[in-house]
Amino acid sequence: MSAIDPHPHIFTPGHPESPVLLLLHGTGGDEHDLLPLAAQLSPGSGTLAPRGAVQEAGMNRWFRRIREGVFDVDDVVRRSGDLAAFIEWATTFYEFRDRPLIAVGFSNGANIALATTLLHPGILPAVVAFCGMHPLDGITLRGDLDTVSVALFNGDADPMAPQASVDQLAAVLQSRRATVSRNLRPGGHGIRPSEVTAAAEWIRRRAIGKSEQSP
Repeated sequence: MSAIDPHPHIFTPGHPESPVLLLLHGTGGDEHDLLPLAAQLSPGSGTLAPRGAVQEAGMNRWFRRIREGVFDVDDVVRRSGDLAAFIEWATTFYEFRDRPLIAVGFSNGANIALATTLLHPGILPAVVAFCGMHPLDGITLRGDLDTVSVALFNGDADPMAPQASVDQLAAVLQSRRATVSRNLRPGGHGIRPSEVTAAAEWIRRRAIGKSEQSP
């Protein structure tokens, strides 16, 4: 792999007129973790599933953290740049620039998708974030996100993605003119079947270019 392509990954082309789902695993996962979820969210779509480059106690992650819920923001910025470069490389190498690209992330994967969206406008036009939170406390963010759509799926009692942080994230996205769909359910960390159904419909509408309404 080239210097700009640091992530071991899996690419499946899917149907040429379908979206490509960028699959970003959670802590301890790898490039295989979200492939079954992708098949439920958008059957027949292409998939690009990289592996996080950071190690924490033998677990794959996308960026370092100081402790649970406290991120190394400088590393978030660095790793978001790495992911943006990887996406650019993969888009050209696998020749899917004309297809919708939709990021699907869980937990740590959701957070790197959100950080990349916030820091690199235009790289990720659509993000489905399961159990994500605001990843960039203390960073001044610039740039219009009026072409970006984000669907947030969270539990109202998730200790790993507190509602105060999710509220802050939504406010930041909306202040930069992103379209935000919030989906709050009872419970904690994880992905529920009802969320998969709602996310699949959101992706379907996004793929055919319709305006999003709250699922």
